[in-house]
Amino acid sequence: MYIPKLYRMERAEAVQMMKANPFALLVTVDGQRPLATHIPLEIREEDGKIFATGHIAYGNMQKKTLAGNRDVLLVFQGSHAYISSSWYKSESVPTWDYLAVHAYGTARILTGDELKTALASMLERYEAHRENGRLWETFDPEMLAREMKGIVGFEVEITSLEAAAKMSQNRDNADFQSIVTELEKSEEQGDIQVANWLREKRKELF
Repeated sequence: MYIPKLYRMERAEAVQMMKANPFALLVTVDGQRPLATHIPLEIREEDGKIFATGHIAYGNMQKKTLAGNRDVLLVFQGSHAYISSSWYKSESVPTWDYLAVHAYGTARILTGDELKTALASMLERYEAHRENGRLWETFDPEMLAREMKGIVGFEVEITSLEAAAKMSQNRDNADFQSIVTELEKSEEQGDIQVANWLREKRKELF
């Protein structure tokens, strides 16, 4: 991913973006053909390393490209919005503001117990705060055993990150304020999210 220096995201911010937007695109190559699957991932940091765990359907042929693959790509998409050049004080062209992370790494297949731990962790994240949330121990063990036969779990040790926060950093304060004002008029969730991000970056303007 081409990222001009102005838009490069720091490692800590990139990891936080991945955690906040865990529904990612898993990309591998089978021969000359790229394969991609949209899946939720769990991101964790351990001993200075970053790991992503997830699972795909057993019937998904992408499973054959995972074990030992050192060229796995995970694509994370954050907030994004169209930016109209009509919001600038001088003539320019429109653009798109966005947050994105490309995480490259080496994959391995999870064993039975490792897969149980990964699935339990994901349930904890999405169910623990719910009334009557369905955590791992609330399911029938036999049913879980059957369901686990239908998936393949994997872990990616992330070895490099390409992270972009192209968020109007090149605009002066007047244009920056105008962008936020116009985005906040929108009812689109993405527009509001970008406006909030921009406000946070130049708090002194608002």
